[in-house]
Amino acid sequence: MCGITGWVSYGRDLLAESPTVDAMTETMSCRGPDDRGTWTSGPVALGHRRLAIIDLPGGRQPMTLDTPSGTLALVYSGETYNFTELRGELTGRGHRFTTESDTEVVLRAYLEWGEAMAERLNGMYAFAIWDGREQKLVMVRDRMGIKPFYYYPTPDGVLFGSEPKAVLANPLARARVELGGLRELFAFVRTPGHAVWDGMYEVEPGTLVTVDRNGPRRHVYWRLETRPHTDDLDTSVKHVRTLLDDIVRRQLVADVPRCVLLSGGLDSSGLTALAARQLAETGESVRSFSVDFTGRTEHFVADAFRATTDIPFVHDVVRASGTEHQDIVLDSRALADPAIRARMITARDLPLGFGDMDASLYLLFKAIRRHSTVALSGESADEIFGGYPQFFDEGVRKADTFPWLVHFDEHFGDDVGVLRPEIRQALKLPDFIRDSYATAVAGVERLAGESGFEYRMRVICRLHLTRFVQMLLDRKDRASMAVGLEVRVPFCDHRLVEYVYNAPWSLKSFDGREKSLLREAVADVLPRSVYDRVKSPYPSTQDPAYAHALREQTRDLLATPAHRVFDLVDAARVRQMVDRDSPQNTTAARRGMERTLDLAVWLDLYDPEISVS
Repeated sequence: MCGITGWVSYGRDLLAESPTVDAMTETMSCRGPDDRGTWTSGPVALGHRRLAIIDLPGGRQPMTLDTPSGTLALVYSGETYNFTELRGELTGRGHRFTTESDTEVVLRAYLEWGEAMAERLNGMYAFAIWDGREQKLVMVRDRMGIKPFYYYPTPDGVLFGSEPKAVLANPLARARVELGGLRELFAFVRTPGHAVWDGMYEVEPGTLVTVDRNGPRRHVYWRLETRPHTDDLDTSVKHVRTLLDDIVRRQLVADVPRCVLLSGGLDSSGLTALAARQLAETGESVRSFSVDFTGRTEHFVADAFRATTDIPFVHDVVRASGTEHQDIVLDSRALADPAIRARMITARDLPLGFGDMDASLYLLFKAIRRHSTVALSGESADEIFGGYPQFFDEGVRKADTFPWLVHFDEHFGDDVGVLRPEIRQALKLPDFIRDSYATAVAGVERLAGESGFEYRMRVICRLHLTRFVQMLLDRKDRASMAVGLEVRVPFCDHRLVEYVYNAPWSLKSFDGREKSLLREAVADVLPRSVYDRVKSPYPSTQDPAYAHALREQTRDLLATPAHRVFDLVDAARVRQMVDRDSPQNTTAARRGMERTLDLAVWLDLYDPEISVS
């Protein structure tokens, strides 16, 4: 896992621009704390920061390969889980390898198959190859968009990077956010390819972008397709288990310490149990980590959203699977620390977060990094198998909007209300959400003979897989890579996604519960308590000390009325939220204060030009 960046400029020799290339590369130092490298040749400059995972001495980058017609140069971030098979196939075709890394496999796969090699990769990756034979840059992103990848076209080429900060370090990139970008910040809807920053784009999941003297062009090499599912229930359950066994085995491969993120829910518990079984075959045990909060027991109040705390279920899994476990216990002072807020916003480049849930994720990963370099996570199982309450809500099923937005304000609070009235009016968020939804559902293919109900559930599943999960994957990648931790997401293996997506809803919920296929596929390795547990989301602190710290920090911000944040935020509204006796002191108030503080820190760190005209 690494951080990549680069610059192609057909109008200049970039040897003279090494200070700028170095600056772009250094913004990725958190993603790659182990090594750095740059490579420049005429119109191209590539930068790389390395987090060494496989072939520690041999996987240095940028990696080059000379051919009679020109040099190929690669900067690569991620993991290719089928690199052993590809290496064998390429060896059979006459290739001779000089390293044991998956990076060289990807580079030689491009030499052998050209751009078609993307279709052969199984993994999470974002990489760029400079093809000196044709003087072109090829940028590739994995099918599910697990690894981030941004680019910024220029008049004579392109800038690119794992994160926007790498691009923004080049003077050619303008740190500007217009109305369209602001809508992305507040709507909780992601538009594929939209990077929020004006003029910047994402390489979309399953997409290859080629840049030559004629500019960029896109090629989609993978998309989620509708196909008939012919397997019966027993066969479907067995196939899901077979896939999971293979996926976990592949994703445990690393030359550094590994662990699993364990919440005590079905997803992470299943992965933990499978990993423990596989490692036990070689006499190893699996390390596991969970997050908890100081005073969680005395402050916890069950509600419709979170019925139980995680730790009792976590410990049931630990006993059943024999893991080497550690609970990472966080206190409210750390969660509310302004320095942690600044680090998380820097990691994400945007004020997109969820307050203490972002802070706790960062602090959890920071603590894990002291022991492990690779972690397996249960992220995306809810989207794939149908685990969220909205999948079973009749009102959501009938709503003409993104399913997660129907009860969003009820669970998280309306943070849009913190904006100045004229800003809310300019954003026109209801119109934006309506148009985005129409675009998102327009291309959902329907099977011949598929009932109206089954098709509607297909639409809901697809929206989660192509829109919602992108926000969660990005959040987890940024928080983990900010501390140099590689988080792997086994449920995002495209073989599993394709198979389960096309299973009809009647199979996915055959017993009337969430994630029925997954539950049965791992039933034999789960404690009964976890098998019966109802979905509970990532935890949020209920400690009153955290809310108190928020009020104090927001009160301090209000004491600086000239701060730029009040060009966007309604100071009078925020002042009501700070009042502990105000009827505004609710979930919405807490979220509003968190959003205000996030915006203020972002404006201080990035000094973006904001345009709402």
